[in-house]
Parts: sequence; structure tokens; C-alpha cells
Amino acid sequence: MATVDVKDKTGKKVGTAELADSVFGIEPNMFAMHQVVRSQQAARRQGTHSTKGRSDVSGGGAKPWRQKGTGRARQGTIRAPQWKGGGVVFGPNPRSYAFKVPNKVVKLAMRSALAAKLGDGELVVIEGFGLTEPSTKSAASALKALELDAKRVTVVVHDDDTPAILSLRNLEKVRVITASEANTYDLIDNASVVFTRPALEWLEGVLK
Repeated sequence: MATVDVKDKTGKKVGTAELADSVFGIEPNMFAMHQVVRSQQAARRQGTHSTKGRSDVSGGGAKPWRQKGTGRARQGTIRAPQWKGGGVVFGPNPRSYAFKVPNKVVKLAMRSALAAKLGDGELVVIEGFGLTEPSTKSAASALKALELDAKRVTVVVHDDDTPAILSLRNLEKVRVITASEANTYDLIDNASVVFTRPALEWLEGVLK
């Protein structure tokens, strides 16, 4: 069973945390992570692009010229695609890009992301930020003590840790999420991921 150092807000080691092999000891599945991240990014697309086909463009009700005898190609409407101001052929229309990934694959991707972060030495566990009220200055000092102030980091806190959420969300290069919001994209889109011990224990229990 793997272990990780647990630090306090001053950057000092205060203990160790045992990590479940079923979560942190697996071989990262790159395909699962790729599928889940693609699914997340696709779901975020607005899909509001729109074009008008020949039946949607106003005008063009009359035939431009008679069918035969002019020497020109036959035309039925000036709103046909080959005309300036005509409709668009096979243009994009509003739609959803979202596609579903099985729940088992979603969990496998998250376990893979956590295992990869641990293997790369980019997983940091902190006992807690010790905040009773919002204080961006205190949160910034804690990250500096952990030598993470110059990096893009994702901080995962317990759902009840409101002071930490309000303090961290103002910091540049910091993305703060709760344990229940944890997802593959946010876990890998950073230089380091920081867990408070309660958040790590909660997420580990869900992914086992």
C-alpha cells in the first residue's frame, strides 16, 4: 500500500496517509482518461452555430428566367446554393455534442489520473488550511509554503470547507473544487493537485 506525506499549512510534514492500491496503485489507463476528457469537453461546447439552407433564405420565389431558349443554365431560384446570398449546403445547425461514457470508465479514468499524479510526484496532501473565515492572504501563504505559488494547481477540498473555497477561488493559477466535483479533466489539467486530507479520504472511498 502506497503512502504519501501529509503537510500542514506551513509546509511541514505532520504525518503520512495510506493510499488504497485499488485507486492509487493501478496502471493509468490513458484511453479511459482520453475518452472521459473528450466527453467533458464535448459537453461544454455550446453548439449554437447555425446556417440557413435554401428553404430558410428569404426571397427567390420566382424563377429567374424561363426554362428554355435563353442559352443559360436552367435555374429555379436565386436562393440556390450557387447564387450569392443563397442557402448554405450541409451547413452546421444547433445541436448537442455531448456523448455519454459508462460510469465504470469515468471512475477508471479518475483512478488513473490520481495514480498518474502520484507516480509523477504531483500529488500533494495537506492536513487542512485551518481557516475559520475567508482569507485569501492566508490561502496564498499556505500555497507558497508548499512551493506551489508559481504553478497552476487544482485544490480539492471537502464540500463543507467553505472558508477555503472562498479564499482560494481568488488566487491566480488556482482552480478550487470540492471532492464531490472532482473529475478527470480538473485532476490532470494542472502542474500539481492538492488535496486536503478529508477530501482525499472522501474521494478515495467513492472510487474504491
